[in-house]
This record gives sequence, C-alpha cells and structure tokens, in this order.
Amino acid sequence: MRREHDVTKNELSKTQAEVARWEEKCKTLEKTLKETRDLLKVRDKEIQVLKERERHTPERHCPSSRIDRRRSRDLAHQRSNSSQSQQIRLSADWSEIHDDAVSQANGNHRRNGSDPHLDNMSTVSEEERAQSRGLETFLNKIDLWSGAQVIQAVQDLNSEILQFAASATELCTFSKQRPNSAKVTQASSEVATRLGAALSCLLTTRDHSQDPMLVQLALQGCISYCISRALSSFCIGYQSKANITLTQIYTHMFHSEPQPTSSRWRALAHKHIHELHPELNEYAINEMTETIFRWSLDIFLISGSTNPQPNPASRENFRARFGAQVKRISKAACRLAQVTKEEIMSANFEVIAADSGQLFDGQEMMDAFEDYGSSDGVVLCTTELGLRCSTRKPMSDAPASEESIDRRILLRPKVVLESVVEVIDPR
Repeated sequence: MRREHDVTKNELSKTQAEVARWEEKCKTLEKTLKETRDLLKVRDKEIQVLKERERHTPERHCPSSRIDRRRSRDLAHQRSNSSQSQQIRLSADWSEIHDDAVSQANGNHRRNGSDPHLDNMSTVSEEERAQSRGLETFLNKIDLWSGAQVIQAVQDLNSEILQFAASATELCTFSKQRPNSAKVTQASSEVATRLGAALSCLLTTRDHSQDPMLVQLALQGCISYCISRALSSFCIGYQSKANITLTQIYTHMFHSEPQPTSSRWRALAHKHIHELHPELNEYAINEMTETIFRWSLDIFLISGSTNPQPNPASRENFRARFGAQVKRISKAACRLAQVTKEEIMSANFEVIAADSGQLFDGQEMMDAFEDYGSSDGVVLCTTELGLRCSTRKPMSDAPASEESIDRRILLRPKVVLESVVEVIDPR
C-alpha cells in the first residue's frame, strides 16, 4: 500500500514539476519582455540626449569632423567584435540610431561651429555608455539552459536516486541479529560522520526485516549527500587544494564583480580545466560511482543485511547487479555540474541539501512525510536534492553586500525528520 502511495506521490510531483516548468518559462518571458522595454527606453533616452547636445553644441561641418566620427564608430565596432553575436547586433543597431540622429541635426551643424575634438570625445563616450549597458543586458542572456530545465534535471536525478534505493532495498534481506565485529563498528562510525549519529543509531539498533523503509531513506540520504558535496566543489574530480583555491577565487569574484564577468570566468576556467585534463570527466564519474557503492554497502552492513553479505564475492555481485544504474546517477550528476558551471551565465545555480541535525524550516525545505503529521523537529537526512539560484543585482561598482545578492530557492530539498520513526513504526 505504501509503495502505491509513493508511486502516486511521484506522479503528482512530476505534474507539479511540469506546472512549475511552465510557470518558470512564463516568468522568463515576462522578464525578457521587461528588459527589452527597459533597453528601448534607454536607447530612446540616449537619442534624445544626443539630439539635445547636438542642437545646443554647434560644430563646423568639416571633413575632419566626419573622419573623426567615422574613426570613433570604427573603434566602437572593433571593441564589440570581441563580444557575443547578440552584443554585435546591439552595437550595430546603436550605430544606426546614432547616425539617424546625426543626420537629423546636420542642418544645425552647417549653421554653427565647435571644437571637433570635443564632439568626437562626446560621441565616443555616449557610444561606450550605451554599449556597456547593452553588454550587461545581453551577457546575462547567453544561457543554453533555462531555470525550468535545470529544475527538471535535478528532479530527474532525484528520481534515479529513488529508483536505485528502492530496488536495492527490495532485493536485500535483513536479519534481527547483527554480528558485533570491528567492521560493523567502523561502518557505523563512518555512517554517523556522513548522515549524523541519530540515523546511524536507528539503522544499527532497529529491526528492518519486516519493513526496510528506513534503510531505503538512508540510502537516498547518503547518495544525496555524496552528490551535493561533489557539486559544491568548483570542478568535480579535480585536485582538492586547487578546487579550494578556485572556489575561493570565484566566490570573491561573484561578490565583487558584475554577474557577467564572474560567470564568464567560471565557465572558461571550468572548460579549460577539462580541456587540459580530458580524462577528468570519466575519472569523476568512476570515483562517484565507487563512493556511492561503498557508502551504500556500509548502510546495508550496519542494518543487518544478509544479502549482500560483507564478504567480497557478495559485494561484487551487488555491484554487478546495480552497476549500470549507479553509473547513470553519476553521469547525470557530472552533467548537471557542467551545465551549472559552463552553460548558464545569468545566475549561479547550486544543488543543495539540508544538513542532518538542522532544525526544519518550511521556507527552505520540504517534509517528505508532511501528510502524516506536523512538520517540525530536527532533520534526519535529505532524500531529494534541491536547487538554489543566486544573482548579483546590477548596482554600483562597489563591492556587493548581501543586500545586492538575490538568492532564491527554486526547488526545496526534501527531508526526513527524526519523527519519521513514529510514522514507519508507530508501536
């Protein structure tokens, strides 16, 4: 009965995800429309400023001034060539608008005179300001993935984790008796380090032979923790010390530079690391797969599993049985890392999980068993990953404060509270 309920909840979550995806797409279109309108207002304002300036600041219409203006436009065009195609189109459009404004004011130019060098500097300055505003707008738009697509990728990853945990738990058998060995003690200590002492104690002391639901939740928790920890690094599988340094550099840059600058640096650094080390992606996938297997077998061991047993042959059979499934999880996680690091410029996306022992907060997380009672207490583990989006608001050139960073949780991580024991085994 509980399995059917889980299937229904899974279908409901997919439907909700589809609704959220369309809502996100609608919000994106509305935001794009608003930014386009704002950009048009800026262009109109710049045109008016140029018209007013050229109307009140006369100049001699001489060949040298025309040459200076042509050179200034060439310089602006050369600077725009280093940007993306959208930026090139913006610069070209601006040049056309500017030429129209100049041609309309030519009558005044013929009747009056001024210093051509001052006019040239003014024109270049106006073009540079307009171009910088255009670059800020369009650099933020070069996203190969939308927010809704990233949310869907995280939800698909959560589904893969759930399927593996359910299949592995259903295949295994458990005994009430547990051998008191050094391996069990060590495994229990390591599980406590990863998932907290409370969950480790529940797995070690309770009988899972009739209902292994707690074991399944622990499996989801350990895999979610493994992936969230891996994705928090700058580059999965890269050297630990280098990863720490790169993370510090990017964090400082994110808080002190414009959003397009920090995002572009992050994308280029991540891309070139993989170009210098083409074997890194495969290494990261294999390393994550091995870690998931090792941590999962530790959970089975302290839970009193009789299949797989702690001997090497039984464990190898388990790896062979679920190898393709676990590797698919690792590939999806590494692909998600590439997307968030290289293919999104407008924001910083983070895959998140709630820490064990943390107080439940309904604004930042979701109770997996909220239908069975009040959602309060302490987090036991995270069973489904969440997604957070951080964007630096375009303000002054001063270093950003917390108020200038817009943080939104697009997908709340799903957690299990310590009170879940009363739901699973209400004796």
